[in-house]
Amino acid sequence: MTDQKPRRRRCILLVMSLLAICQAIPLISAADISTEYNSSVTERSVNDGNLILQDVPEIPHSIVTELTRFQNVRYGRFLDWTVDGESIYIRTRFSDTPQIHKVESPNGARKQMTFFREPIGSANRQPTGDKIIYTMDAGGSEYAQIFLLDPKTADSTMLSDGESLNSSVVWDTTGQHIAFRSTRRNGKSNDLWMMNIDSPGQARMIFESPDGTAWSPIRFDANGKYLLVRNYVSVVDSRLHLLDLSSGKLALLAGGENNKSINYGVGFDQQEKAFYFLTDQQSEFIQLAKAPLDDPTNITIISADIPWNVTRLVMSDDRRRGAFVVNNNGIDELFLLDTNSQKYKAVTNLPIGLIGKASFSPDGRRLAMTLNTSKTPSDTYVLSLGKRATDAGKLSQWTSSEVGGLNTDDFIKPELIAYPSFDGRQIPAFVYTPKTEGPHPIIISIHGGPEGQARPSFSSTYQLWMKKLNAAVIVPNVRGSNGYGKSYLQLDNGFKREDSVKDIGALLDWIDAQPNLDSERVIVYGGSYGGYMVLASAVHYSDRLKAAVDVVGISNFVTFLKNTKDYRRDLRRVEYGDERDPAMYAHLQTISPLNNIEKITIPLLVVQGENDPRVPVTESKQLVQALRDKEQTVWYLNALNEGHGFRKKENRDVYQQVTIMFLQQFL
Repeated sequence: MTDQKPRRRRCILLVMSLLAICQAIPLISAADISTEYNSSVTERSVNDGNLILQDVPEIPHSIVTELTRFQNVRYGRFLDWTVDGESIYIRTRFSDTPQIHKVESPNGARKQMTFFREPIGSANRQPTGDKIIYTMDAGGSEYAQIFLLDPKTADSTMLSDGESLNSSVVWDTTGQHIAFRSTRRNGKSNDLWMMNIDSPGQARMIFESPDGTAWSPIRFDANGKYLLVRNYVSVVDSRLHLLDLSSGKLALLAGGENNKSINYGVGFDQQEKAFYFLTDQQSEFIQLAKAPLDDPTNITIISADIPWNVTRLVMSDDRRRGAFVVNNNGIDELFLLDTNSQKYKAVTNLPIGLIGKASFSPDGRRLAMTLNTSKTPSDTYVLSLGKRATDAGKLSQWTSSEVGGLNTDDFIKPELIAYPSFDGRQIPAFVYTPKTEGPHPIIISIHGGPEGQARPSFSSTYQLWMKKLNAAVIVPNVRGSNGYGKSYLQLDNGFKREDSVKDIGALLDWIDAQPNLDSERVIVYGGSYGGYMVLASAVHYSDRLKAAVDVVGISNFVTFLKNTKDYRRDLRRVEYGDERDPAMYAHLQTISPLNNIEKITIPLLVVQGENDPRVPVTESKQLVQALRDKEQTVWYLNALNEGHGFRKKENRDVYQQVTIMFLQQFL
């Protein structure tokens, strides 16, 4: 990777500069926009030159004003408990980016602990103390570095090398060592590393990845002799191993070449003789399971009577209690588990919505979690627990995030529907319909992934579209989406890629039959893989659409696979197809929107981050140029300090203003 070094040197300089306290950034307004001209393209820059707008009309001050409340929604996402269990750490935003804060009581003041220009990624507290390991990258590059925060002094120290990509950090039980995934060996391979936090310069590789797949640490055993690790091959093939830290020997526990299945490791039982994991080995859905370490094929399925995916399991420090989450048709349900009897019980006093990160308090008597509903943003709640492991008590709210003065009681809840596709398969979708009289114009919002899942979470954006545009919003889970079983998940792989696009055509047919929806006014919107779906829909259905919004989307699968970062390439080949195979190469070229540009006859808004390591900026640039060459209307936003999506509020604000203006003009 000879082209990596200059970029990495820039990256380390940027990361080191993160330790400077962030100065206040003024809010964007129409007056901040300066105009320049580049040949026939009208170009403007905003936000200190970090956001470039090409062929985008001037943003009216009225739009800037009208959107202010919708753009000032906050959240308070749970990160971890303090070591004494009396307070919690959360991630929230007071200025431009999310930072670590401490909250000492229910709905107490948020004490900010970090002050950086870049957003904080993951964060986990030391098991035996109050120091925090967190990750942070620069400019959306995703070359995340590992930092150690001392909450007593608010001092941060970078532990990683400043050049490689680092993630999946886990502590050992002593709180002295961490294991993590890193590309520091060659910039491509996802190897396993370990370090003493007091001697970061002596970090050592404990497992060298033999191929292009991703290896991640899951959990140390109590004595620090073994490490549970996961090898992610593809969305339907992940394997669990036990790594002997002294010998380096690897023992396969679940999955494998002859048993391809989804397997997520959780941890060890109380006696350290068995391990808990999530698997679809014996079901269409992912189940909670347990197996002996010395006989891992002797699997006990704990959640056998639940016909939906178990998405996560957390355990108390003494491993007497567990809590697991089930994705029931897009809605999360929480269950408490007695690890001795393997019996579990549903928690019934939670609001209906989605559950984010959760963790037991150090004494195991409370469970903190992030909760999100269609009417409330992500906030931290704490559930008290009974004497029995499966008994739940009172639920208390620890953060109450601002919603810009909006009356969320007026927010529209989505309706879950299903519509038939070309092969008779039923495709689930969430439909948000304004309370006003129709027929309503429609915005079809397509999730990324491709193995993502649209779920009824809090979305001020959807509520904004309904209120300001009187538009209905339809969010489908086309084939290939997660949450509906492993067969559904694989229906769009390889040569079947465009079958998912046909699901959008079937949705347009369903819209035609709805009297309260205006099938003459439909726009498609999506990001990442959803951006590809938007472009493919424009190729196949331009005669049925008014316009399209493509956010960091794939325009050509072959150039995407060539230019995406090395550490991701083999993983994406498993999903999209290997372009080195002549037949697959021809197929990918045939279905790529860039090679069908003449079929796109509707206006496009294209949004991109210059530093995107996943879908490189070249995917958008070549698309925009091709559209201009055929004199097709295209608005283009490129953020020079962002990656795969906009994480800085000042950039998101302008992006949302431009999107509303685009939708108003063409919907």
